[in-house]
Amino acid sequence: ADAIIAVSECTKRDAVRCYGVPEEKITVIYEGVNPRFRPAGPEAVAAVRQKYGLPEHFILYVGTIEPRKNLSALLEAFVALQNRLATRDAAALRLVFVGKKGWLYEGFFRRLRELGLEDRAFFTGYVPDEDLPAIYSAADLFVFPSLYEGFGLPVLEAMACGTPVICSDTSSLPEVAGDAALMVPPTDVRALAEAMERMLCDAQMRTTLREKGLAWVRRFTWEKTAQQTVSVYKGLERRVKTRVSSRGP
Repeated sequence: ADAIIAVSECTKRDAVRCYGVPEEKITVIYEGVNPRFRPAGPEAVAAVRQKYGLPEHFILYVGTIEPRKNLSALLEAFVALQNRLATRDAAALRLVFVGKKGWLYEGFFRRLRELGLEDRAFFTGYVPDEDLPAIYSAADLFVFPSLYEGFGLPVLEAMACGTPVICSDTSSLPEVAGDAALMVPPTDVRALAEAMERMLCDAQMRTTLREKGLAWVRRFTWEKTAQQTVSVYKGLERRVKTRVSSRGP
């Protein structure tokens, strides 16, 4: 290839490290967030709550259920969180998983049963894009404990809907989240539980991260992505013309 587009600096580094691609060939262009992702009103939230049987208070995850997403750690952190919260708050809180089963998901569901969380976790399966903004908006917070992401678009979608975010501090996620999320090591269950407790119990922190997220996500638009992509094509076109003209008639 004469030019390569990577969706993050992390992906660029991986391409250079794993495939020996010359760094100068790669341009990083971030993905964008569809304008439909914005804080939903009370009527829209009530509609999706009824449609999917969502609980009143819940921690949300959006994405495929597979080992890379590190969801067993989220289950374990949720159990630890239950022990840290007041009895009334713990009893009201649920986990909601939006997304399809991926591969090697059996271990996750086995861990779910071992921890006795069958009645504390809700699974919507696939959800159409038009319902996602209201589901994000209905959540108390969004947690994305992935071990590895090339980009991590759900983090930005949650921010765009005004939902406070906790995510991993690995791979591309620090680039995507900036300082608008609370970040923790994905394998540190205790740190994840403590982060969720802080977020749920500290109204000022939730407000601050909500405002930071809404401001931060404005940097990520598909229009910007398209313009930068066109620039890569035009730059390549100029290089090709230069090579052809240098060869003479």
